[in-house]
Amino acid sequence: MSTLLDIPEVAGLDARNGVVRIPPDLDVPLSPRVRQLLDTAEFRRLAHISQLGLVALVYPAALHTRFEHSLGVFRLALLFLRRLAHDERFAKVVGPEDGERFLAAALLHDLGHWPFCHPIEDLHLARVPSHELFANSYLLEGEIADVLREEWNVHPRDVVTLLSEKPRDPASKILSSMLSGPVDIDKMDYLFRDSLHAGVPYGRNFDQPRLIGSLCLNEAGDALAITEKGKTAAEMMVFARYVMFSEVYWHHGVRAATAMFQRAFYLLHGSLELDALFRLAEQPMIAALAAAAGDGPAGELLAGLFGPTRRLYKRLAQFSFLEDRPLYQRLAGRPYPWLAACAEHFAAVASTALGRFVAPHEVLFDAPPVQREVQFDVEIHYSKENRHYPLDHVSPVVRTLARDQFDDYVKRVRVFVHPRLADSMRGLANLPDLLGQAIDRME
Repeated sequence: MSTLLDIPEVAGLDARNGVVRIPPDLDVPLSPRVRQLLDTAEFRRLAHISQLGLVALVYPAALHTRFEHSLGVFRLALLFLRRLAHDERFAKVVGPEDGERFLAAALLHDLGHWPFCHPIEDLHLARVPSHELFANSYLLEGEIADVLREEWNVHPRDVVTLLSEKPRDPASKILSSMLSGPVDIDKMDYLFRDSLHAGVPYGRNFDQPRLIGSLCLNEAGDALAITEKGKTAAEMMVFARYVMFSEVYWHHGVRAATAMFQRAFYLLHGSLELDALFRLAEQPMIAALAAAAGDGPAGELLAGLFGPTRRLYKRLAQFSFLEDRPLYQRLAGRPYPWLAACAEHFAAVASTALGRFVAPHEVLFDAPPVQREVQFDVEIHYSKENRHYPLDHVSPVVRTLARDQFDDYVKRVRVFVHPRLADSMRGLANLPDLLGQAIDRME
């Protein structure tokens, strides 16, 4: 009877041949059927889509791709299966066929991403699909679907179900938590890999081997948990996530670039053929947006991001739970069209106060999106008591960083303005009142 350890790719973890090297000094085993997926045009496209996109405008070495990240996630999927194969409860529910389905899903989990996917999705525009649904066109028909059926003996629909639908059977529930949960293969790779390429230590300051070695099932047997030996590693992973959001993903320069891109896309999206646009690699997509923008406001914004001279908007003001909480609460979590309209009102108010024209696209409001970050909700198994406890019940670190207003303290509301306006607008003595006037017009 075959086991999870007999899956060729899991068995190949210790192989010296048939591997590909990814940073930092990690070998990923490539079986013939893995190579067939990697060599499809749909997967190769990920080699031309950066993982962090606009972050590279602030952290210039953060140029790694979704292709590299997908290989890193796949390697972690193999390590998860090898560890959990020795867990009796896991092995009783998850068989080799389930394991192969999980590996295919891990390798293909980012297939539906297009360039600058997350900033675009955060706009919540009616014509923009989720990247999970967008992946279906690649997964359900074409070369990838053929490889899954013929070489992996996996039905493409089963991969789609695992990646984008609510799991129903016990095995799928467990595997889903391994793909997207508090301790999942995606988060574990991107925190480490983003930190590595950005050149900061924050996302690497958790003990990944220790965390993997502590994997088990929760009390209900339908999701991942960790043993008490992994508690400190889990706490450090929560802290790594918190600091990466604070210092990298929501760095004020990164958010200025994000706000510029979002406003440009918002101005253009009604005239774009989105399905064709989202199938492009990064540089062709930038060229297509620039062509659609021409010399208009969107063109000026895009030129500041992708033109020969980097020109990011300047931070005029920022608000959080600690900095002007009333203004923060009036702007955080607002739909993007509301924010854009409010920024235009503020541009008009500022024009009057300054005695000079401020164009609507020269003021940008950036605020936490409506959808909040998923909380770090995982159980710890204490073997001596044979009891499971929620991690935040036994860890003040997790309770503080992962549950108590993570979004409110890390994701600030910011007002950005064109560089030519920054000095004069900072000199406005009644700036909070002017912002309040703009918000009043919207309410």
